[in-house]
Amino acid sequence: MTIALATQDTEQATSEHDRSFREDVLRGLALRPKQLAPKYFYDERGSQLFDDICALDEYYPYHVELELLPTVAADLSRFFRAEKNDELSIVEFGAGSLRKITPLLNNIDTVKNLTAIDISEEHLLNSCAELRRRYSGLDVTPLAQDFTLPLPLSQTGLTRMGFFPGSTIGNLHRQQALEFLHNAGQTLGSGAYLLIGVDTKKPEHILHQAYNDPRGVTANFNKNILTRINRELDGDFDLMHFGHHAFYNKEHGRIEMHLRSLRAQRVQIAAREFYFAKGESIHTENSYKYHPSEFATLARKAHWHTRRLWMAPDDLFAISLLQYKPATTKIDDR
Repeated sequence: MTIALATQDTEQATSEHDRSFREDVLRGLALRPKQLAPKYFYDERGSQLFDDICALDEYYPYHVELELLPTVAADLSRFFRAEKNDELSIVEFGAGSLRKITPLLNNIDTVKNLTAIDISEEHLLNSCAELRRRYSGLDVTPLAQDFTLPLPLSQTGLTRMGFFPGSTIGNLHRQQALEFLHNAGQTLGSGAYLLIGVDTKKPEHILHQAYNDPRGVTANFNKNILTRINRELDGDFDLMHFGHHAFYNKEHGRIEMHLRSLRAQRVQIAAREFYFAKGESIHTENSYKYHPSEFATLARKAHWHTRRLWMAPDDLFAISLLQYKPATTKIDDR
């Protein structure tokens, strides 16, 4: 049972992460329009705020996916036995609190080990320790890395299945989504499976409520990236002078989250100065929505083929089981 990272590897990963954070922030705020990568929401506080979002009634993706997962897991248990893949090794991308792995572990008794990948190391280690207490026979390996990149995994001899719940694929632009799917294939290997949650297109008022909760939890989550810049990069953002703004962009089929400057102002970050006009925004996150056929087409371009599809009631959410069958050709983005 592995529940800690090697000290040298941890220090090296932390140093590289800090450097990337600084470079990405300075580069992103120099763009027009300004932007920040959503992966940097997830320090310890950001991860907790996201857990708080998932507890909101308005945030349907979490609830409907969690309700669908026990059915999915029961079907998967029968599927893998029929495929004669009796023992499973699961790799969860963006593991977070590891809550959504529970229905799989409760319903599939052939899972032998879990590799949990997340960028927020402290939150990840705490979650893995809790999982160890609940499932004493499960081998758990935390990996504090950027899950969008290809990662070396130790060979187990077991059937490998990636797990990417929460419609996090929607946070990636189309080309980024293709790159993630390609890299996931490289990480998991030929013939491996990927169980992935995808949010669907639906009436705009449902989407608006999900990203603009009246308690302001999503707003605090959005602003946390500024708090993190202040703490880690010597920034001087005044959070009172930035407002949360989320809306559905129908042309691109995505929710957009922004931080809008409420007045003209200048901000210092790592000894550099950035000017904000009144009303100017920082684009912090996208959440793309897909019809199931749209996503299946996207996945095929990265050599993932749909084996099973589950839909939540009213088609609010989709979960797909994909299988990686690489070809010699490059990703086709035509």
